Amino acid sequence: MRTKIRCILTVIAILLLQIRYPQAALEINVNDGNLKPLPIAIPSVIDKQGLEKDLGFDISRVIASDLAGSGLFYPINPKAFLENLNSISQKPNFNSWRVINAETLLSAELSYRENDIVRIDYRLWDVVAEKALVEQTLTTSRNKWRSLAHVIADTVYTRLTGEKGYFDTKVAFIAESGPKTNRIKRLAIMDQDGFNPRLLTTGNDLVLTPRFSPNSEDLVYLSYRNGQPQVYIYNLESKQTYVVGSFPGMTFAPRFSPDGKKIIMSLQEGVGSNIFEMNLSNFERRRLTNTPDINTAPSYSPDAKNIVFESDKSGTQQLYVMDANGNNVRRISYGTGSYSTPVWSPRGDYIAFTKISKGRFMIGVMFADGSGERIITDGFHNEGPTWAPNGRVLMFFRESPGETGGAMIYSVDITGYNEKLIETPGFASDPSWSTLLN
Repeated sequence: MRTKIRCILTVIAILLLQIRYPQAALEINVNDGNLKPLPIAIPSVIDKQGLEKDLGFDISRVIASDLAGSGLFYPINPKAFLENLNSISQKPNFNSWRVINAETLLSAELSYRENDIVRIDYRLWDVVAEKALVEQTLTTSRNKWRSLAHVIADTVYTRLTGEKGYFDTKVAFIAESGPKTNRIKRLAIMDQDGFNPRLLTTGNDLVLTPRFSPNSEDLVYLSYRNGQPQVYIYNLESKQTYVVGSFPGMTFAPRFSPDGKKIIMSLQEGVGSNIFEMNLSNFERRRLTNTPDINTAPSYSPDAKNIVFESDKSGTQQLYVMDANGNNVRRISYGTGSYSTPVWSPRGDYIAFTKISKGRFMIGVMFADGSGERIITDGFHNEGPTWAPNGRVLMFFRESPGETGGAMIYSVDITGYNEKLIETPGFASDPSWSTLLN
């Protein structure tokens, strides 16, 4: 009788576990605003050779930080772990991980090769189904270990959400220093999590609006040298800069086309400004708008068939979309207030924008036809959204008030959850997100 009772209780326990953890493939919905992050156990990377002190721990820490920062994952405190994994070939005791409510487990092992090369073997486990979801090996140079950690986090994110990751990326921005009335603005770049910041210009000339090329090898930006606005392209590998053009009047917001062969920008002519496209092979310009209005901040759709821009032709600054040749202009924003800095999502579904209404500065998104407008965040002065390469996270900058205030960069997902500050050495504005690097 006791044996039968134990069997019955065991069956009940299994059924309850299956109700709580269904056997279907683990997947997180990134579109609805995940309020209950997926618990994941990330033990320190096994380092049997022990040639680098704390390297395995540091890699695990970056992976955990990436996943936690997305708002979709909850890395369990390592102090709660009941099992020590000693080898990548060791199959976990899944009961030990289920007890601490882990639904997934990432195990990894580090080894060293010649010429300062490190190798990492890792597995992502479904703790409930007791099976490996991912088994991979990566190698990289020792000084690129952070990038390796980001790649692993991207793999975990992709496998469990069905969306591309965005952790192994860079962000270009304007590094600001000095008093508020006389800020020095320099071109800079950093990892998406704020690490490895690097200044690219000296600060002798004012620089604005950096934008990545589609292959993330170049930056186009605006610089005022001798008081004249000039458009530059900076190559990140060679560290060489060349001038695209010097234009009379004012130039605004240069940006690459999706194929990287052209840039689009607005040029001031008299009281208004119009949008031009420049071919980078011969530097020929083509006018796309021809009105006395302020037409500026153009951004291509991912398929390069359309361009979104802002214009005051209706009396207030609103968003418009036109065909890539400048025809078929149609207004898409109709809410109260004014709209600016539109940028098309890499997925082609949304357009992000800045909105000013009743003294509030907001970051929002709408579908490409103007429907479905949603405000994601607002603050004292929010501006300049830029998309992660997966089209599901935004960065923007927010100005703080007062004489000692300044701009700082934040990220937020498109559901409006999980807003967070990106730490930078000083004030920072106008971020531009790269594509995936690996």
